[in-house]
Amino acid sequence: MELIDLRSDTLTQPTPAMRQAMANAEVGDDVFREDPTVAKLEQITASILGKESALFVPSGTMGNLICLLTHCQRGDEYIVGDRSHIFLNEVGGASALGGLHPHVIPNEKDGTLPLSQLEKAFRPEDIHFPSTRLICLENTHNFCSGATLTPSYMNKVSQIAQKHNTAVHLDGARLFSAAVALDVPVTDLTGPVDSVMISISKGLSAPVGSLISSTGDFINQARKYRKMLGGGMRQAGHMAASGIVALESMIEHLKSDHANAYSFAKGISLIPGIKIDLNTIKTNIVFFELNHPKLDDKNFLAKLESRNIKILSIDPGVFRAVTHSGVKDHMIAKAVEGIKEILK
Repeated sequence: MELIDLRSDTLTQPTPAMRQAMANAEVGDDVFREDPTVAKLEQITASILGKESALFVPSGTMGNLICLLTHCQRGDEYIVGDRSHIFLNEVGGASALGGLHPHVIPNEKDGTLPLSQLEKAFRPEDIHFPSTRLICLENTHNFCSGATLTPSYMNKVSQIAQKHNTAVHLDGARLFSAAVALDVPVTDLTGPVDSVMISISKGLSAPVGSLISSTGDFINQARKYRKMLGGGMRQAGHMAASGIVALESMIEHLKSDHANAYSFAKGISLIPGIKIDLNTIKTNIVFFELNHPKLDDKNFLAKLESRNIKILSIDPGVFRAVTHSGVKDHMIAKAVEGIKEILK
C-alpha cells in the first residue's frame, strides 16, 4: 500500500530537477561569501519579495529568531499572537537566546491580531515597562487552519507600527500559498513589512532551507547573528540550487495543493463524527475535530496508520492534515474513504 502522509508539507521530496541542480551546482565557501549559487538564490529571493537583500538560513525557526534579534535589543518586547508559530513552536528562542519579552495577544480564527488589541499592546514610555520594538505576523497562519492575511489587513498593521515607531516582521513560511490563494502579487504581502522569512522546504519541495529578506543594512547585521547561532554554512550552494528550482517552478503547483485540501475537507465533512468548518479552508491546511463515542485520539491515529494514512494530532480531539506535492488526487479519495471506514 502506498503511504498517504498528511502530517506536514515538510515531508515533500525534492523533484528530479532539484536533484540535478544540486548535483551540478557551482559552490564555494558561503561564510566567506564565495558561493555563487547561494548568492544567486539570495538575489532571486530579494527580487521576488521586493526587498533589497536576502540571506539563506538553515531553517525557518532560525530565520525568525535572527530577525527578532536584529530588530530588538535585550529586554525589548515584541507583540505576537497566541497561536503563532514563533510563540508556540520555536522553543522560546527569543527569550532564551535574545532576552526578548513576548507580549502575547489572542489571534482571531482568521489568523489576524485584532487591531484594537494591537493598539492597546504598545507600552507607554515608562521606566517600569519594556520598550515595544516589533510586531510579528504569520501568513499563512499555520494554527489558524492555514488562514491568509490580506494586503489590506497587513497595510493597517503597518500603519499602526509606523505610528508607534515599531517594525513589523512576517513569518512567511508559507507566504507563497497566501499569495496564490489570494491571487495577489507576493509583494503586496511583503511591502507592508520590514522583514520577512520564507521557507523553501515546505510546499515548494526543496529539501532544506529558508530565507530572510529586508534592507541591505538589516541583512548585513542578520548575517552576523546567523553565524552566532551556528547557521554559517560552507558549500551551501548544493542546497541553494534546489531553492532556485523551487522558486522558479513550484509556486504554481500550490494551487493543486489547495484544491486537494478543500477536496479532503469536503469529503470528511460528510462523515458522522467529524466536525469541520469548510469556510476555514483557504490553503493547504485542514483542521478538524473528532467526536466519536467509542474512538479516542490514539486509536484513531493507529487505525489510520494501519491503512498507511498519517495525520497529526494537534490538541485533544483536534487533528491537522496538510496537502503537498507528494499527495496526489487519488490519495485524497483514499484518505477520505479510510476515515469513513474507521468511523462507521
